[in-house]
Amino acid sequence: MNRKLSWFNVTSLTLGFAFLYLPMLILIIYSFNASKLVTVWAGFSTKWYGELLRDQQFLDAAWVTLRVGVMSSTFATILGTAAAYVMVRAGKFRGRTLFSGMIYAPLVMPEVITGLSLLLLFISLGLDRGIVTIVLAHTTFTMCYVSVVVSSRLMTFDQSLEEAALDLGASAWDSFRLVTLPIIFPAVISGWLLAFTLSLDDLVIASFTSGPSSTTLPIKIFSAVRLGVSPEINALSTIMIAIVAVGVITASLVSKRAIQRQRAEEQVGNRT
Repeated sequence: MNRKLSWFNVTSLTLGFAFLYLPMLILIIYSFNASKLVTVWAGFSTKWYGELLRDQQFLDAAWVTLRVGVMSSTFATILGTAAAYVMVRAGKFRGRTLFSGMIYAPLVMPEVITGLSLLLLFISLGLDRGIVTIVLAHTTFTMCYVSVVVSSRLMTFDQSLEEAALDLGASAWDSFRLVTLPIIFPAVISGWLLAFTLSLDDLVIASFTSGPSSTTLPIKIFSAVRLGVSPEINALSTIMIAIVAVGVITASLVSKRAIQRQRAEEQVGNRT
């Protein structure tokens, strides 16, 4: 049933979207400002993008962030998928409540507490703060999100498919590798992307676990903004917004094509 939007709903939506996206639009516009003052427009220019590409500190921070994001999200996906499989398929066992509580604790734990506790742990173990400690911290922080995403998919999984594979002579590992994993793979990829996004965005935990030679991009941006917003920050933010926009559009198109392909296959199956 179609309903017309009232003026109140239209106004609320307009104000809400303006509050969310107008600052981003202003940021993008001023990234092409020729003036070094971000509040004074002095003409169109792309020189700050060139200055950003020549800033070795920002490039090093971006490289560290990408390395940490890829490694931590990969480890978190492996551990989170295994934890989700245990929670959904292992049934009742001694320590299940404690196990699930430890998995979900980072979801509600303040990041300051998580970062401080990991810092004390690394100091007690004698680990020098660097990329390794950031990867371990981000893996601990993002694993719970992967576990939630994958476990929700496993709860709706048809276990008769696994039982059929076992009846045909497949081992438990082959059944998981050839039947379960391909079906839940979209959820696994979604968990990896979520973990990667959280790792790229993290500032608090990384500030506790990073060292002098392992500054991430959020830490670098925060340090630079404390001295004043520069046009290079606007250019960097614009590049990040463009990357996110391209990623979201690409994912939407791929998902739409997959749905259309699935519907086409269902129509062909119904005809036959």
